[in-house]
Formats: sequence, C-alpha cells, structure tokens
Amino acid sequence: MKQRPLAWRYLSVAFLLALMGIAILVQIIRIQNSQEVASVIDQGNYVWKDFYPPRGEIYDRNGSLLAGNQTVFEIGLDMTTHPDMPTVILALQMAGLDMNDINYRISQAPANAQYIVLDDFVSTLKKDQLVVLQNAAHNDMSGKNLDAIYFKAHYGRSYPENDLASNVLGFVTEDNHGYLGIEEKYDNILAGIPVRLAVPADPRRATEYPTIPPGQTIILTIDREIQAAVENILDQALVNTGASSGTILVMDPRTGEILAMSSTPRLNLNDYRSISTVFPGETPFNRAISQSYEPGSVAKILTMAGALDSGVVTPETTIFVPVSIRVGGFDIYNWDGGAWGNQDTTGCLAHSLNVCLAYISDRLMGNASFYSYLQRFGLGHATGIDLAQETSGRLKLPGDSDWGPVDLGTNAFGQGVSVTPIQMVMAASALANDGKMVYPHVLYARIQDGKQVNTKTQIVGTPVSANTAHTLSDMLANGLEIESSTAIIPGYRIAGKTGTAQIPIPGGGYDQSNINASFIGWGPVDDPRFIVYVWLEKPQSNKAASVVAAPIFKKVVEKLIVLMDIPPDAVRMQMVGR
Repeated sequence: MKQRPLAWRYLSVAFLLALMGIAILVQIIRIQNSQEVASVIDQGNYVWKDFYPPRGEIYDRNGSLLAGNQTVFEIGLDMTTHPDMPTVILALQMAGLDMNDINYRISQAPANAQYIVLDDFVSTLKKDQLVVLQNAAHNDMSGKNLDAIYFKAHYGRSYPENDLASNVLGFVTEDNHGYLGIEEKYDNILAGIPVRLAVPADPRRATEYPTIPPGQTIILTIDREIQAAVENILDQALVNTGASSGTILVMDPRTGEILAMSSTPRLNLNDYRSISTVFPGETPFNRAISQSYEPGSVAKILTMAGALDSGVVTPETTIFVPVSIRVGGFDIYNWDGGAWGNQDTTGCLAHSLNVCLAYISDRLMGNASFYSYLQRFGLGHATGIDLAQETSGRLKLPGDSDWGPVDLGTNAFGQGVSVTPIQMVMAASALANDGKMVYPHVLYARIQDGKQVNTKTQIVGTPVSANTAHTLSDMLANGLEIESSTAIIPGYRIAGKTGTAQIPIPGGGYDQSNINASFIGWGPVDDPRFIVYVWLEKPQSNKAASVVAAPIFKKVVEKLIVLMDIPPDAVRMQMVGR
C-alpha cells in the first residue's frame, strides 16, 4: 500500500519550534523590562505599589444599597520641596487629623524619603479643610509649605445605613479585607483582584496610575424594609421584656431565601473599630448562626413529625398523660407539674406536654427511629449558610460518652440538645414546604461580566413526606386555636409552636432563675410564604414563651403580610377560585 506523505509531521515540528522561539523572545523582553523597572526603582523614580480595585457593592433584593464605596483620601507630603514641618503639623492639627498616627508615620519614614504618607482614609470634609488652609496660605510665606501636601483620592468602604443588617453584612477594614458576615464569606469576589505595579514616585504624577477593574457586585435575599421592621420590633422587645439578647429570623420556606436576620447587639459598620466594645468577650457577632442553645419545646415539632411519619401515631392517637414519666432512671414532668389525662397528639402539642412527647420518643419510637429523624432534620450539623462563622450545635447520640438513656426523653422536648436558630428554621422548612428541606442562603445573585447570576434553590433533604408535613402544620394551627394563642393573626391561619427552655449551667444542672423563650411559626398554612423564628435570651419576667415570644411573632407577621402583600385567607381563596 502506498504510504501517506509525511509533510504534516514536518509542519508540526516547525510549528513547535516557532512557538519555542516566540517564548524565548517574550522571556528576553520580560527580563529586559523587569531590569529596566528595577533600574528606575533603584534610581528613586518609581516605587512598587499595591492597587486595590473598588470593592463590589452589596444591595438588598429590591435595589437598596447596603454596602458601597465612598471617596476618601491619602494625605501625603512631598519632601523634595523641603517643607517647614512645624507649619505643616499646625495645618494638619487645624484640620482635625490624628496627630499621634501622623507623628508616628513621620518618625518611621526613611531619612531620604521623597514622599511620606501622613494619613489615609481621610474624609472629604477634613480634606476640604486642608484645601481651605492651603488656599489661605498662598497669601503669606507658608504657601510653599502647605503646597507640599498632596491628596490622592481612592475608595473606602461605606455603609449608608450604619448598623442596619450589620450582623449579616460584616465589615471591611482599611486593608481591604472582609470580616464576618457577607463581607468575609464573599471577600474573594467582592474585593476583586489587586495588582502590584511600579508607578511614578512623584505624587504629582498620580494621574498615571492604572484603573483596576472593580470587584463583583452582589445582591442579597434580604429585604431592606422587612429587615428594618424586624430590627425595630426586636429592639422594642428587649426593652419590654428586659431580655439580655434576642434574635429574629424570617425565611421563605419555598426557596431558603433569608428575608431578614436580626440579632443583638448590632454594630455601626462605619465604626468597626468599636467592635470589642459592642461585642465584649465572646459575644457572638450573629447569634442566629453562631450561638447554639437548648431550644425547648419548639423542638417538639420535629419529634411529632418523626412519630407521624414513622406511623407510630396519628392526629387521633390518644395518649394518657400522668404527672410524670420515668425514662432512663429519671422522672420527667410537664411544665406545670400536673397530670393532663387522655390527650390526642394535637392536644399534646397545643398544651406542650413534656410527658407526652417523652412517651412517644421512648415508648413508641426508640433510639434508632427517633435519632434518625433528628439527623434527617439536620440537627448536629451546620446548615452551610453562606455567612462566616456558623456553628453546628450538638446532638448527642447513643454511643457518645456523654449520652444517657434519659436523653431519649429530654431530647424529645428540646432539652439536652443544642441548636442554632438557623438550624431550627432549616428543619422547619421541611414542614412548611411539602416535606422538602431547603438550604438557607443570603446571596440572591451576583453580577459577573455585566450579567446577573442567580442563586438556585437547593433541596438538602426530605426528612418527612408531604402528607406528614401537611398533617403536622394542621395540628399546629389547630393547637394555636385551642390555646387561643397570642400569636394568632385574624384572617390568617398560622402554624406555630412555643418553646420555653431551661438554660444549662457549666458542670451540670440548669439555671433555675432564667429561661430562653422561643417561637417558631409559618404561614399561611395552605401556602406558606414565610417562616419566622423568635428567640429571647433570659427575659427578666421569666414568663413562658406563650407570654413573651408569641406576641413578638405576631408583630413580625403583621408587618410581613403588609410588606409581602399577602391577602387574608378568604380573599386568597376567592382569587384562586376555591
């Protein structure tokens, strides 16, 4: 057979040799250029300088700016003009600059320095005051001294609403690093890509500095109006109850989008240096994700959901509820220390009966089934929410060194297990969303290359069936009506559960003088648009959550139905032709 020509092989070799030649030329040019740059730097004509791009802005879901950039100034001194330093210092003092920092910078400058950075991130107001002094000095002999002061504008992070959503946002320091919240979690895309370049040492040639592409802009799921309303409600709740701290979370159970996340205390992000004063010791920056606690009876919704889903009870199941039940060698009592006789499972939830839930977990479910459901709901694991410094809480399991048989009973009503508010909200999303548990997130979208890239809804598990979720929601709604709960909103059917929990103390036992008061609820029951979680830590009244937390839940929902434009149930039914 006749062989094919080998010309293509020769062409390939020639092409590779050409590429190698080009690469060698490029390297030679690069080395020459770097040598030239090194030469001019050695001569003092150029200096290496880091350039940071403008940081990406942060908006709420409706376009309200939550974090942006403002023009600030580097104040420098041209030493080649040999300015009279006392005159310069006096002008800086008159403009209100920090003289301790300036004197330190001057003392640390090399003896042959041509340009000294006196201060940075100086406000426009103080810069303008210096300009006025410069202009006035032109009429006397000090003019040449103050003309040696130069201003270089650049961007600094600014938060137009000070402490609004501060626990979600986090902050940026002067070195352009994000800390806590969104600023830390998405620091890499917000900050953009800094570059190090050789630039003219003469500050008067600052116009030759390069323009660096900005970082990516991001849009949050947070609704600014809902966030502001929730923060106001929480602040007033602390005043009214004397609670040491509080947290309120609002999430869309269909998507996992966090509409509001408020925690106390809050920080004016434009004054981030005061963080150690606002958050003394080990105070969490955002309790919604970083502080775990024993939730108490709000966790009963998970126990009952597991029992319904596994088939050991139905809404009609009747359970005799005595004064106490013995589990693992310990007696468990109801919140009031009394007996309640025969109760169906709806009554067990409505009256928040510890004995009933402990009976279900210990006598009907057992270790394997009960803890399997708690794990399916995500307890003991971080949710993965896109905020920095989330903690995971703790779910002790049979076999752990600190687990005991009594835990099977106490865990059923939320004691002996620790969760974060965001964990409870994620778990409850399955009950409000046809059994599908959603991933909670605060990033709605990011702007990349002029295009908006949205965050997709993620289902992280299906701990119970849709039928179980619907059944439990109905039971909770009925329970609120049975108890004539202060959480009820006229015209809207809401599912919800209180939680009054004792607070464990180091070394064992519980604090008898303080409680945690919580409420979790969602609605409207037939088409849930929101989950709301309220947690008050150590209210001074020490009253049950039905008195302390339920009214706060109601206030939040009353705001939500207006801000989210949710008509009453009867109107919605007419709109859809039911």
